[in-house]
Amino acid sequence: MNIHSFKQWKNESRKISMVTCYDFWSAKILDKSDVDCLLVGDSLALVMHGFDSTVHATIELMEVHVQAVARGAKNKFIIADMPFLSCSKGLTVAMDGVQRLMQAGAHAIKIEGDNGHQVELITHIVEAGVPVMGHLGLTPQSVHALGGHRVQAKAEAQAEKLLAGAKSLEQAGCFALVLECIPSKLGNKVSRSVGIPSIGIGAGVDTDGQVLVLQDLLGVDPEFSPKFLRRYADSENLIREATNQFHADVVGQSFPNAGESYQ
Repeated sequence: MNIHSFKQWKNESRKISMVTCYDFWSAKILDKSDVDCLLVGDSLALVMHGFDSTVHATIELMEVHVQAVARGAKNKFIIADMPFLSCSKGLTVAMDGVQRLMQAGAHAIKIEGDNGHQVELITHIVEAGVPVMGHLGLTPQSVHALGGHRVQAKAEAQAEKLLAGAKSLEQAGCFALVLECIPSKLGNKVSRSVGIPSIGIGAGVDTDGQVLVLQDLLGVDPEFSPKFLRRYADSENLIREATNQFHADVVGQSFPNAGESYQ
């Protein structure tokens, strides 16, 4: 997969799959999977480090995780999130962050929002030769301004604003766009109105692709259950049962056996 595949697959009505990935061991597994591309998302602040929001992700933190994923997934297209406020501190700070993530192993970066300074920055980054993925709808870095994690653009005026933002990001040079937690009808309308592919998470079936957090689709945390999530495994029970069996084998002295010991 490369940057041109996104537009080609949209034109062919071929859906795009994207999964978040944060570390080396999972990247190695996903590298052998059929998934199209990997997102090193700033959601790693929650999933990997236990923070309560993505605002705690920094360039330094993102850089370390991008490096790990790039070492494990040598055959996947990797997108990295620009973290909280990294695109709002001026051109120099933003471009330094872009450089760090690309040199860490990303093939593209993702930027949340469509404010004027963000659109100008995206134009500059694209002109510098770096692919940019946009992100509209529920933008987690702005969760405090949005009043929490809730469905966005339900009112007609908000929907029209989001649609205008999508067109603006396309014009700025984004090669694709994440649409998060918006009504299905709006996801459909945006996807039909722009020439770049949309990748949805809680945006309905009519977007050009779908993305989920790896740990969510694997069922690692049964307490996290948003409406858009489908679990494809029950890893929480699998891991607990496996470690309990290990504990029982150690206490019962059945591990290690002779075949697992050096002579």
